[in-house]
Amino acid sequence: MAFNSVCVFTATLAMLCLASCISAHNITRLLSNYPEFSIFNSLLSQSKVADEINRRQTITVMAIDNSSAPAFSSLDTDTLKKALSIHVVLDYFDDAKLTKLAKNTTLLTTLFQSSGVANDRMGFLNYTKRYTDGRLLFGSAQPGAPLSSAFIKVVAVRPYNISVIQVSTAIIPPGLGGNPQEVRISPPAPPPAPAVSAPEVGPTPAEGPVAQSPDESADAPVLSPAADAPISDSPVDSPAKSPTRAESDDADVDNSSARKVVFGAASVFGALVLGAGALL
Repeated sequence: MAFNSVCVFTATLAMLCLASCISAHNITRLLSNYPEFSIFNSLLSQSKVADEINRRQTITVMAIDNSSAPAFSSLDTDTLKKALSIHVVLDYFDDAKLTKLAKNTTLLTTLFQSSGVANDRMGFLNYTKRYTDGRLLFGSAQPGAPLSSAFIKVVAVRPYNISVIQVSTAIIPPGLGGNPQEVRISPPAPPPAPAVSAPEVGPTPAEGPVAQSPDESADAPVLSPAADAPISDSPVDSPAKSPTRAESDDADVDNSSARKVVFGAASVFGALVLGAGALL
């Protein structure tokens, strides 16, 4: 009978160990596969928040990349642990589950709330699916705190046990020294450009005979060189030059003198004829 009791105890212990192995997760090892979250992963280990994550069976870790991690650099050790605990939600959420939530605005419980030291609703997160641009937003539930961080992508999941999602900025409530800023509304995406259909190409027309232009150099008359042209013996008469007024006056004087000479010669000749006739 004692043997049977030992067998039952051993089987039960083995089953518990198997269940523990199946459900256990190691957030440090999981994030080590993503170097862009190395600072956040290191802060989880330093603050011992990683140990509390690993003890949970259903959890969501909201990680920030190295470019946003400096938001934690000014916090003291105690405040840093509280701020990191706000990035651990005590339920499983991935993008599909967040999108399908019945309400567009939901209150999420964080690891900080389970610590028993959270006040002024700082242990809760507001989750909202913004109507204007459809973005999934998170912010501290502390009164007056804005929706300061946006869902980026799913990093890693083990369905219904652990989900690691990336958010845009650290969520530090004003009560912990944070200065959260409202996530701006994304501009609407430009409408897609209309598809331009290519013009239809018809059949290529058959090439007909190409009309050749006449060879101008072949049909043009050949001009004889200047050396072969007949040369006139007579000089080329230059066009008559119009006499000037002085030249006209000189010509009139010469004509008058000539008439006087002719008239005088005629008178002498007439006198000689008359003289000869008298002698006879």
